[in-house]
Amino acid sequence: MSDDRLRMTPGPTEVPAAVRERMSEPTPNPDVEPEFFEFYRGLTDKLEAIYGDDDIAILGGEGILGLEAAIASLVEPGDRVLCIANGLYGEGFADFVDMAGGEAVVCDAPWRDPLDLERIESRLADESFDVATLVHCETPTGTLNDIEPILDALEEHGVISVVDAVSSLGGTPVPTDRIDVCLGASQKCFSAPPGLTVCSISDRAWEQIESFETESLYTDLEPWRDAAADEWFPYTHLSSNLYGLDAATDLLLEEGLESVFERHEDAAARCRERAADLGLSLYPDEATPSPTVTALEIDGSATALQRTLAEDHDIVLATGLGDLEDDILRIGHMGHNARVDRVDRTIDALAAVLE
Repeated sequence: MSDDRLRMTPGPTEVPAAVRERMSEPTPNPDVEPEFFEFYRGLTDKLEAIYGDDDIAILGGEGILGLEAAIASLVEPGDRVLCIANGLYGEGFADFVDMAGGEAVVCDAPWRDPLDLERIESRLADESFDVATLVHCETPTGTLNDIEPILDALEEHGVISVVDAVSSLGGTPVPTDRIDVCLGASQKCFSAPPGLTVCSISDRAWEQIESFETESLYTDLEPWRDAAADEWFPYTHLSSNLYGLDAATDLLLEEGLESVFERHEDAAARCRERAADLGLSLYPDEATPSPTVTALEIDGSATALQRTLAEDHDIVLATGLGDLEDDILRIGHMGHNARVDRVDRTIDALAAVLE
């Protein structure tokens, strides 16, 4: 492995030098020094500008923590949860619902297809639900879901919405103002190291969170509502990771979100155009491909291609997950790596391997 290795994976992404440098700075003790709480409040202000929302919590744990914490904090035993899915992470919400003692009702669509709005609306009309979960970008298949019509339906029926936007937030517009709990993570489009979950929480969600006692400490969102104001965290926070995320948000805001989104669209378009020139097909058939990740059909040789690209070209890509592990090769043009020149280097290497 050389220092020139290019990691074009759909998270964790390449971490820019400015973020790494910031993480090397001395950090205050997050439990006892007032400076740390002032810094934390400043970071949540920056995240509010990215979210377009005004109630942000940052949890000490990789993005999956946010998915579990949202369910643990919102779902009481016996609550009915509509798990809307067309991929691995959408289906996985049901496991967290089961762990919380809720009743998970999965409304699924094939992984190649868009979410089935007609079936979702029918479920909502015929049955009662307390919470609904869905995924904006299904990273394993490179699918970007159109969630706004679904959010309309959930609002109409008074259902609290939980959205996994881990692989889209900061890379493409997310309708955060219409989502009750919107989950992101440091290691995706922010291009900071893994280790932090970011989430926005609506007043309606807070009311539900505070209505019962969660059977957990680490996955309980309730203490985070007043943590910064009270200058007390439920556990020792990840100081250096927060410094890295702070530097990463600075880079995003300095560039401007519209410019960031355009950069992701340009990188995605180049990736798909050049992949098509190689005779490669996108995995989703009818669904919309995400501007943050491209999934290519490889048919049984993805793992071998991944290994050759790393060993011979110093480029790291991801394969599919689950049953698709060896049939999909995924290119992450996400965060710091959403740049046309990096896509070109990647596809040049892929072309050489496929010759």
